[in-house]
Amino acid sequence: MESARSARAGEDGAMELGPHKRLELFSGRSHRALAEEIASCLGVTLGEANVREFADGEVHCRFDSSIRGSDVFVVQTHCAPVNDSLMEQLIMIDAAKRASASRITAVCPYYGYSRQDRKSAGREPITAKLVADLLSAAGADRVVSVDLHSGQIQGFFDFPVDHLTATPVLASYLEANDPTGLVVVAPDAGRVKVAERFSQILGTDLAFVHKRRPAGAANTVEARGVIGDVAGRRCVIIDDIIDTAGTVCAAADRLVEHGATEVWAMATHAVLSDPALDRLKASPISRVVVTNTLPLPDERRIDKLEVLSVAQIVADAIAAVFQDTSVSKIFGGHNLLW
Repeated sequence: MESARSARAGEDGAMELGPHKRLELFSGRSHRALAEEIASCLGVTLGEANVREFADGEVHCRFDSSIRGSDVFVVQTHCAPVNDSLMEQLIMIDAAKRASASRITAVCPYYGYSRQDRKSAGREPITAKLVADLLSAAGADRVVSVDLHSGQIQGFFDFPVDHLTATPVLASYLEANDPTGLVVVAPDAGRVKVAERFSQILGTDLAFVHKRRPAGAANTVEARGVIGDVAGRRCVIIDDIIDTAGTVCAAADRLVEHGATEVWAMATHAVLSDPALDRLKASPISRVVVTNTLPLPDERRIDKLEVLSVAQIVADAIAAVFQDTSVSKIFGGHNLLW
């Protein structure tokens, strides 16, 4: 993708060449399939960064062609092993900076370490801020991400952050599957605002589950009760991340106890750490709908799992950034409310 001003003659007859603006899209190795889909949506060729490892495991990259003066976008989702994915992106950004790229945008469909966005107890790190600092130190000028765990993460950066949301993709799926009589459910108090946005878009009722995490017990969730009318209704649990699936499965159990006839779960990021798949298989959840912000190999795609693509949304945002137009306009401003 290229935008250029044609050459024109100055008063003295000399030719003044206008600046050329070039978009260069590169991908790390964590989720190349998504990057290729984004490139296809943009109508550009995915550049080659020649990422490889030395014998001791250190990462090296070298761009195939000159990117001097280019608007460079480095796509890398922070999937497991998250430290390797993150470090690889930092190295690619550093290489682009030293190759004189005009602007470097880190495209992180899933932003790693996002759940540690505050101190909930003494002597803990705030890793979401640390990752922001690392991206800045590497040379990123901008970040594009999808459904950050909390909006406050945007404040950890001293440069622009384009916060995208998978809401249009997930809501369109629900609209195509008859939302009549549906109840949108927040699995905990922290997701109420998100669930409320879905209920407004779909014109459905809202409920939420009171969740508690026992002190000192990692990856353990207790669903205490349900607020809202779910009896005899199809319920859709809305969350940003399904990791070990403890939250959505505990919520589903409570919804069925309160008379729900069917339970679906929807989330943007399918982390699906063990024992998530076993929990989902054994749960009363009949359908799990996620997006492809994270790679999901065929062997981990259980029958009740459906994967939707966010490639077009990310591509539209990249095009808006490149053309210096509004990103929030893509979502009608709703991405600012998450």
